[in-house]
Amino acid sequence: MASSSQPTALGPVGESARITSLDLIRGIAVLGILLMNAVAFKFGTASYFNLSLKGSEMWLDWVVGMFGEVFIDQKFMGLFSLLFGAGMILFIDRASARGRRAVWLNLWRNGLLLLIGVLHSLLWEGDVLMAYAISSVFLLAMRKLPNWALISIGVVVFMSSIGASVLAQYIADVTDVSLSSSWEPNVVIAPTEQEYFDGLVVSGFFLRALGLILVGAGFYRTGFINGDLPVKTYLAIAIIGLAVGLPLAAAGVYVTATNDYAREIAFIGQIPNTLGTIPASLGYMSLIILWSKGADSWFKERLRAVGRMALTNYLMQTVLGVVVLTMLLENVEWFNRSAVLVFVIAVWVLQFWWSQAWLSRFLFGPSEWLWRVATYRAGQPLLRKS
Repeated sequence: MASSSQPTALGPVGESARITSLDLIRGIAVLGILLMNAVAFKFGTASYFNLSLKGSEMWLDWVVGMFGEVFIDQKFMGLFSLLFGAGMILFIDRASARGRRAVWLNLWRNGLLLLIGVLHSLLWEGDVLMAYAISSVFLLAMRKLPNWALISIGVVVFMSSIGASVLAQYIADVTDVSLSSSWEPNVVIAPTEQEYFDGLVVSGFFLRALGLILVGAGFYRTGFINGDLPVKTYLAIAIIGLAVGLPLAAAGVYVTATNDYAREIAFIGQIPNTLGTIPASLGYMSLIILWSKGADSWFKERLRAVGRMALTNYLMQTVLGVVVLTMLLENVEWFNRSAVLVFVIAVWVLQFWWSQAWLSRFLFGPSEWLWRVATYRAGQPLLRKS
């Protein structure tokens, strides 16, 4: 069994080679994602987007919902997506440096991720891993482009999702397609248009994920994500990013609320939030990197542990959400958005505890270890040496 601080010829890098800022960002991102996903676990995807549906019973529910729309929705998935692009470039660079066939190894690795995503989607339809795995092929094809080109193409791809939203709104306005998976319950009357419409909605999600992954890859190679840039650069990006991104998200909430969450605003009302996603996500990331540069604390260490087990924690959030919110509490009428927040905090506490406890005994999270074993098709160390 190899030492935990030394990489094997076939295996992943050891702990000493980890970039701690990435672990910290990833930990915060995976915890933040649960804030929004938990709503879908309990009330369905439509309530995720439409605050006027199930779960909004009192003023506190509306506060929780609007806070999520402004500060959480798309931003933490944005962080996760940016990190996926960065992590993929990091993986390729390190595999190449160690004489591995980096491209083929990455294709195999993300093929395994696609399989994980397919299995995950059988439990919950909101899986993002399949989109990441498919996006990896595009990043592989463009990986040698200059940083500015990767970032520019990523922004263009991301913004093209707005066109998908406009077209989806047009189809929703002129046909009887159901918005039950994205805005409101309805009866499907036009099956041909419905199939095209559902594909268009999914395409919009994919374009946002792919765009962010390309942007993340470009920013990683500038040294931004691993904390190599001057402090004043991160301060400037944090201030500008949040000053642009959060007001745009708030504008989206205002537009949808003042239009009484009408069907006619279902998709175009989300455009301001989409426009604010990249600047807000980069603003959040800048703040986290600045925080990472400071003195260590038990809180940071636990967040990094959550990040090192991000795949395991993401999958376990779904298992807990489906079992508790979807199944056990399915017919509990009083369970509102505020109660969902209590569930989220309980899961956070659990993952804070168990991530650190697990990694004090093992080198990798269980899902991460299995993914590595399958990636390298060779046994990998798991137990820490006493």
